Amino acid sequence: MNERRIVATTDQTVSGVPGRYAGALFELATEDKSTEEVAGQLKRLGAAIDQSEDLNRVVRSPVCSAGDQVVAMSSIASEIGISGTTLNFLKLVAKNRRLSALPDIIKAYATIHSLSKGEIAGEVTSAEQLSADQLSDLKAALKSSLGRDVALTTRVDSSILGGLIVKVGSRMMDNSLKTKLQTLKIAMKGTA
Repeated sequence: MNERRIVATTDQTVSGVPGRYAGALFELATEDKSTEEVAGQLKRLGAAIDQSEDLNRVVRSPVCSAGDQVVAMSSIASEIGISGTTLNFLKLVAKNRRLSALPDIIKAYATIHSLSKGEIAGEVTSAEQLSADQLSDLKAALKSSLGRDVALTTRVDSSILGGLIVKVGSRMMDNSLKTKLQTLKIAMKGTA
């Protein structure tokens, strides 16, 4: 059994349909020697899905035909610079009516890619875009705590009001202002 297959089956975040698709894409990218390029293209696509309600709707819509989804993904891919292996993969996912799993496939690929480099995949959610210095400091703190490099993907969610939500593997640290306010609200109800 090769190492990539072991990596794909040992992490909870790469199981099921997203894990199988991400594992297959990683194997193709490894053969093409394009794992870094595919990771970058998927990261751009994930950011585009997060930022565009229309794109999110296309990805999650069960009413769009497979043909329409293939055309839509091809158009979007050309706009954000996705080509080669990644483009062919997106067309296959659309043709197989699995676009709704695309955000999870992107996360699973990032996890497999990180693990192949000896890193841990993680995600940080903040109320505003983090600066390069803030991201660097966070990675250093996580490396110090976990003893391994962490490949972070970032997400912006203004509803958390402030602070950070950091997910690494099965661990999650929610230090958001929204959660702190909810906790305070619950505590105040208990004392009334």
